[in-house]
Amino acid sequence: MRIAYLTYRGKPHVGGQGVYTRHLTKALVDLGHHVEVFGGQPYPVLDERIPMHKLPSLDIFNDQFPGRLPGYWELKSWPDVVETMRFLGGQFSEPLAFSKRALRALRERTSDFDLVHDNQCLGWDILKIEKMIPTIVTLHHPITKDRQLEMSHAKSAYKRWSLKRWYSFVEMQGRVASKMPRIVVVSENSIADINSDMGVPLERMRLVPVGVDPELFKPLPQVARQPGRLITTASADVALKGLSYLLEAMAKLRSERDVRLTIIGKPRPGHSMDLIESLGLGPHIDFVSGVSDERIVELYAEAELAVVPSLYEGFSLPAIEAMSTGTCLVATDGGALPEVTGTDGDTVLQCPAADSEALAAALRRGLDDAGLRARVGAAGRERVVSRWSWKHCATLTVEQYREVLEMPANRAKLGKRAALATGTPGR
Repeated sequence: MRIAYLTYRGKPHVGGQGVYTRHLTKALVDLGHHVEVFGGQPYPVLDERIPMHKLPSLDIFNDQFPGRLPGYWELKSWPDVVETMRFLGGQFSEPLAFSKRALRALRERTSDFDLVHDNQCLGWDILKIEKMIPTIVTLHHPITKDRQLEMSHAKSAYKRWSLKRWYSFVEMQGRVASKMPRIVVVSENSIADINSDMGVPLERMRLVPVGVDPELFKPLPQVARQPGRLITTASADVALKGLSYLLEAMAKLRSERDVRLTIIGKPRPGHSMDLIESLGLGPHIDFVSGVSDERIVELYAEAELAVVPSLYEGFSLPAIEAMSTGTCLVATDGGALPEVTGTDGDTVLQCPAADSEALAAALRRGLDDAGLRARVGAAGRERVVSRWSWKHCATLTVEQYREVLEMPANRAKLGKRAALATGTPGR
């Protein structure tokens, strides 16, 4: 099968979309399919067998200068104009602009692909692409949850108004998703939330859990765990990820013991950095970014506990990666996390979301009991290995591809294309 895979941003090492892109496309190629990726900044890291077609955005939200204003000389196309004007209107403009760039790239290549797989862009022009080439979408979780949590933490009416404008793209995504023939979703919890928040019919959604490579994310018994070492992943400084609650919990623990936190991600100006400074935690936190998966596995092996403090997760790749390494996981009950991590005391040390006292108690419980850490870590790895792999994810995804291609409207598209290619009149 020939697949055009779209990802409007794909951070290589943190952020679920980049990790999903890298591993799913590789697993699809391992199954014998031809995959080409069309992506915007930050570009994903791909298997060497997979062509990468860069569709450069204006990179307004880059890590070095987030929220920069492009110069007029940078506006070389209509998507550039749309991206800039939407940004000037206070909106997140990447998904819409990327969909326009993807449409331009695919318009001349309709005969090269059997199917398009969109990774949660859901810009308006994805609908136009679907008219040309059968299309399927992965929707990891409804961004309505991000919007809801951000607005609930806003401290002024102006901030809430600003966030409402910023998240206006969510309405576009909901309307586009509702018109797509098939949406792949990564958890039962996300299916329910996408249906209730975005109005996507249940019959158009299918569950395809994501995966992990258990041969890469594995225990490293030769690496000594460092007493009091915690590790977490922070792909973005947003309320939904719950990092502030972990920092508050760490400050409580620092008053009674020596603990240190590794954060996989880049330090960014914002609420979390301000909180780190106000709590005096700077000397006790290490940020790590841009390293290989092998180094990330070593960092897990050095930690006594891995932590997912999220208020909401549609699935949580960091959770299953940590569990796969045999590191004892402390996680909240936010969103799909209980569905993924299992029950408290067996495969995870669980606590309520948005509760720094409860999180501190769960961390204290794990730090004080080496036997408990070992049992939960081993059981967590067994749970992951028995349930999730990228090969299984790719196999289920291909089943969805085949179902979409068998839909009458898509069979008609492919028949018309074949007729045009051979010069035979279509029916």
